[in-house]
Amino acid sequence: MKFSLKRVAAGVAVTTVAAMTLAGCADTGSGDGGSGSDDGGGAAASGDLSITLLPKNLGNPYFDASEVGASDAAEDLGAEFEQVGPTEATPDGQVSYINTAAQQGRSALLVAANDPNAICDALNEARDAGTKVVTFDSDTSADCRDLFINQADAEGIAKVQGDLIAEQIGEEGEVAILSATANATNQNAWNEAFIQYVNETYPDIEVIDTVYGDDEDQKSFDQTASLLQSNPDLKGIVSPTTVGLAAAARYLSDSNAKGEVALTGLGTPNQMREFIEDGTVTAFALWNPEDLGTLAAYAAGALVSGDIDGAEGDTFSAGGLGEFTVGADGVVLLGDPFVFDADNIGDFDF
Repeated sequence: MKFSLKRVAAGVAVTTVAAMTLAGCADTGSGDGGSGSDDGGGAAASGDLSITLLPKNLGNPYFDASEVGASDAAEDLGAEFEQVGPTEATPDGQVSYINTAAQQGRSALLVAANDPNAICDALNEARDAGTKVVTFDSDTSADCRDLFINQADAEGIAKVQGDLIAEQIGEEGEVAILSATANATNQNAWNEAFIQYVNETYPDIEVIDTVYGDDEDQKSFDQTASLLQSNPDLKGIVSPTTVGLAAAARYLSDSNAKGEVALTGLGTPNQMREFIEDGTVTAFALWNPEDLGTLAAYAAGALVSGDIDGAEGDTFSAGGLGEFTVGADGVVLLGDPFVFDADNIGDFDF
């Protein structure tokens, strides 16, 4: 079963964090309605519609969830669908897949960018060849794509993470950030907004460091160990990446810091359930990554069909997710974030 976060909001008592447009983080989508296949799509796709999904890297549970949503939406649109990508989250690793999609004449390319600029030349060559480019999760420069599907805005993510860590450490103490890659546009924007929000809202909390696990499990695990060893007064860790959050929780769960150092961030319920249940983590937030993939695929279909051209004010249907409007700079916002804790995590399976 696939969960659309918007539907869950109506049927499950989930803590909603306002103002976030954050929707952000990662659902592997076993819920009920991420694809919205019952309702049809915004673009009446022809039989030759083809969509390629290019995540930051393969084997990442967050993007596995996005692939589920995008694949289901593509099926609803009557599109041929594939997922390709590098094993490591580097911009160089994405370029060859972009070039191949262009050479194959793919109708649309859905890309979670590993760098805002490094893949732009390849993307624009693909666009010149007639491929529509929709970025999702992590954007490029606006002149390198047709639309960006944003899971959440930076201010909303900052608020939800800031409020969670503040509550968990009593609004005072040292906090560090465990991020993904140093050049990930979304992570950097979220981290900057988080630091600003905490500085303005919780003056007794000090963000002392930002480290990078490169969305690799072992490196994120090791960075967690290093943070604790280097900062004996550390009270909390915030990890706005599903891989980092789960790796940090795994380290804390088997260390003397369990119950002493708070951990929150953005993660999937299935990854984090055991750490909620054993008390390592009190609460974390996320959007539905499956819904993110779903929305990206429907947006691509609407572009290819000519229903929209990416201009501000354009509207299109994303099946069961509903109607969406293109905002400034070609940005489409998925929605609001959720907080998961011991009271509700059992209601979700993604």
